[in-house]
Amino acid sequence: MIDGIRVSALNAWFNGVHVLHGIDLTMAPKAVTAIIGPSGCGKSTFIRCLNRMHEVVPGATVSGTVLVEGENLYAAGVDPVQVRRRIGMVFQRPNPFPTMSVFDNVAAGLRLAGVRRRADLQEAVERALRQAALWDEVKDQLDKSGVSLSGGQQQRLCIARALAVEPTVLLMDEPCSALDPIATARIEELILELRSALTIVIVTHNMQQAARVSEATGFFLMGEMVEFGVTRALFTNPRDKRTEDYITGRFG
Repeated sequence: MIDGIRVSALNAWFNGVHVLHGIDLTMAPKAVTAIIGPSGCGKSTFIRCLNRMHEVVPGATVSGTVLVEGENLYAAGVDPVQVRRRIGMVFQRPNPFPTMSVFDNVAAGLRLAGVRRRADLQEAVERALRQAALWDEVKDQLDKSGVSLSGGQQQRLCIARALAVEPTVLLMDEPCSALDPIATARIEELILELRSALTIVIVTHNMQQAARVSEATGFFLMGEMVEFGVTRALFTNPRDKRTEDYITGRFG
């Protein structure tokens, strides 16, 4: 069995515009991979292809292979809903369901998956909130609206919601860009804790963040992956001059 994520010849289009060009890379299991690059370079499109969210956008198409633990997510007969359950996603801005309580936000995916017993839901919700380092802060507020929490708490609530269905992969698209430095530090600590159990892919504009949390980093530019390698090596001794120019601030 192939562990982790292996991407081969991945191409993506929006209404005929070619936005990802032949991406090939392998991401290690139970590790953090960072994707960096300037705005509009295809980072978010890339991770949306990893759980088949790209195709939800009207006019969006994709070709290539994405293997997760040896299974091609784009093979005929693969259910995209099941893919998205296995491969959770956390977005740039916290997006708790506004009409739901903290408890119901975390339980939402479980209920969609058919979990009905209250005891099972309670156990899973507590587990997910503990994994997201949020339980101690909200255990007495489970009936409060999810949007009543602070921004950093809301983002951890969204992480708990993704973790509740026990995914094997967690995708994070600029998860700290809307947060203050203290909340950002909490999310980064959480990423470092979760990587022992999950394969994590994080898109970030913050190169210091990539250096702090990831083992491997890919640099994207104009829809192409310019360079991919061990994070420390990529930042200290990049092989491609375009990577060096980006990380030293000459553009982007």
